[in-house]
Amino acid sequence: MPLKVLEATVSSFDGVFEKFRSETSHNKANLILFLADKDPATSLSWCPDCVRAEPVIYKKLEASPDDIALLKAYVGDRPTWRNPQHPWRVDSMFKLTGVPTLIRWENDVVKGRLEDHEAHLENKIEALIQRP
Repeated sequence: MPLKVLEATVSSFDGVFEKFRSETSHNKANLILFLADKDPATSLSWCPDCVRAEPVIYKKLEASPDDIALLKAYVGDRPTWRNPQHPWRVDSMFKLTGVPTLIRWENDVVKGRLEDHEAHLENKIEALIQRP
Protein backbone atom coordinates (compact mmCIF):
# COMPACT_ATOMS: atom_id res chain seq x y z
CA MET A 1 0.00 0.00 0.00
CA PRO A 2 1.47 3.36 -0.98
CA LEU A 3 0.11 5.20 2.10
CA LYS A 4 2.73 5.64 4.84
CA VAL A 5 1.38 6.76 8.21
CA LEU A 6 3.24 8.27 11.15
CA GLU A 7 1.57 9.34 14.39
CA ALA A 8 2.58 12.02 16.87
CA THR A 9 1.33 13.83 19.93
CA VAL A 10 2.25 17.34 20.98
CA SER A 11 5.11 15.94 23.10
CA SER A 12 6.48 13.56 20.44
CA PHE A 13 5.85 15.80 17.43
CA ASP A 14 9.32 17.29 16.94
CA GLY A 15 11.05 13.93 16.58
CA VAL A 16 8.35 12.40 14.40
CA PHE A 17 8.15 15.56 12.27
CA GLU A 18 11.90 15.38 11.59
CA LYS A 19 11.50 11.79 10.34
CA PHE A 20 8.52 12.86 8.21
CA ARG A 21 10.47 15.80 6.75
CA SER A 22 13.49 13.62 5.97
CA GLU A 23 11.36 11.35 3.77
CA THR A 24 9.26 13.93 1.90
CA SER A 25 11.24 13.69 -1.35
CA HIS A 26 10.23 10.03 -1.71
CA ASN A 27 6.49 10.76 -1.89
CA LYS A 28 4.09 12.27 -4.39
CA ALA A 29 2.23 14.00 -1.54
CA ASN A 30 3.08 14.70 2.09
CA LEU A 31 0.16 15.49 4.35
CA ILE A 32 -0.23 16.39 8.00
CA LEU A 33 -3.59 15.73 9.63
CA PHE A 34 -4.17 17.51 12.92
CA LEU A 35 -6.78 15.63 14.95
CA ALA A 36 -8.41 15.67 18.35
CA ASP A 37 -7.43 12.88 20.73
CA LYS A 38 -9.72 9.92 21.25
CA ASP A 39 -11.95 9.99 24.31
CA PRO A 40 -10.82 7.02 26.46
CA ALA A 41 -14.43 6.34 27.48
CA THR A 42 -15.74 5.96 23.92
CA SER A 43 -12.62 5.33 21.77
CA LEU A 44 -13.96 8.05 19.48
CA SER A 45 -12.55 11.49 18.97
CA TRP A 46 -14.06 14.15 21.22
CA CYS A 47 -14.37 16.29 18.06
CA PRO A 48 -17.45 15.57 15.91
CA ASP A 49 -15.79 17.12 12.83
CA CYS A 50 -12.86 14.71 13.22
CA VAL A 51 -15.23 11.74 13.50
CA ARG A 52 -16.91 12.88 10.27
CA ALA A 53 -13.71 13.69 8.33
CA GLU A 54 -11.31 10.91 9.26
CA PRO A 55 -12.95 8.02 7.36
CA VAL A 56 -13.39 10.18 4.25
CA ILE A 57 -9.76 11.33 4.32
CA TYR A 58 -8.41 7.80 4.82
CA LYS A 59 -10.61 6.41 2.05
CA LYS A 60 -9.30 9.03 -0.40
CA LEU A 61 -5.67 8.55 0.61
CA GLU A 62 -5.83 4.76 0.47
CA ALA A 63 -7.45 4.89 -2.98
CA SER A 64 -4.66 7.02 -4.41
CA PRO A 65 -2.17 5.14 -6.61
CA ASP A 66 0.62 7.52 -5.58
CA ASP A 67 3.03 7.27 -2.67
CA ILE A 68 1.58 9.45 0.08
CA ALA A 69 2.94 10.11 3.55
CA LEU A 70 0.49 11.07 6.28
CA LEU A 71 1.53 12.42 9.65
CA LYS A 72 -1.38 12.19 12.09
CA ALA A 73 -0.78 14.76 14.83
CA TYR A 74 -3.03 14.60 17.87
CA VAL A 75 -3.71 17.98 19.50
CA GLY A 76 -4.72 16.59 22.90
CA ASP A 77 -7.91 16.49 24.89
CA ARG A 78 -10.51 19.25 24.65
CA PRO A 79 -9.14 21.46 27.48
CA THR A 80 -5.59 21.18 26.05
CA TRP A 81 -6.79 22.14 22.57
CA ARG A 82 -8.97 25.00 23.82
CA ASN A 83 -5.94 26.74 25.36
CA PRO A 84 -5.19 29.80 23.16
CA GLN A 85 -1.49 29.13 23.77
CA HIS A 86 -1.64 25.57 22.38
CA PRO A 87 1.70 25.02 20.58
CA TRP A 88 0.12 24.44 17.17
CA ARG A 89 -2.24 27.43 17.48
CA VAL A 90 0.70 29.79 18.02
CA ASP A 91 3.15 27.99 15.70
CA SER A 92 4.10 30.29 12.82
CA MET A 93 4.04 27.40 10.31
CA PHE A 94 0.77 25.73 11.22
CA LYS A 95 -1.40 28.48 12.76
CA LEU A 96 -4.16 26.01 13.60
CA THR A 97 -7.60 27.37 14.33
CA GLY A 98 -9.57 24.13 14.33
CA VAL A 99 -9.46 20.37 14.03
CA PRO A 100 -9.39 18.47 11.87
CA THR A 101 -6.96 20.37 9.67
CA LEU A 102 -5.35 18.62 6.71
CA ILE A 103 -2.19 20.26 5.41
CA ARG A 104 -0.17 19.60 2.28
CA TRP A 105 3.53 19.93 3.13
CA GLU A 106 6.03 20.64 0.34
CA ASN A 107 9.57 22.01 0.38
CA ASP A 108 9.33 22.66 4.12
CA VAL A 109 6.26 24.90 3.86
CA VAL A 110 2.47 24.59 3.99
CA LYS A 111 1.29 24.47 0.35
CA GLY A 112 -2.41 23.96 0.98
CA ARG A 113 -4.84 23.24 3.77
CA LEU A 114 -8.36 22.10 4.51
CA GLU A 115 -9.83 23.46 7.71
CA ASP A 116 -12.33 21.74 9.98
CA HIS A 117 -15.44 22.83 8.04
CA GLU A 118 -14.18 21.39 4.71
CA ALA A 119 -11.86 18.52 5.68
CA HIS A 120 -14.61 15.94 5.05
CA LEU A 121 -15.33 16.99 1.45
CA GLU A 122 -14.03 14.35 -0.98
CA ASN A 123 -13.48 16.73 -3.90
CA LYS A 124 -11.44 19.11 -1.71
CA ILE A 125 -9.36 16.26 -0.28
CA GLU A 126 -8.70 14.97 -3.79
CA ALA A 127 -7.70 18.43 -5.02
CA LEU A 128 -5.28 18.81 -2.12
CA ILE A 129 -3.68 15.41 -2.83
CA GLN A 130 -3.40 16.05 -6.58
CA ARG A 131 -2.13 19.61 -6.26
CA PRO A 132 0.85 20.04 -8.62
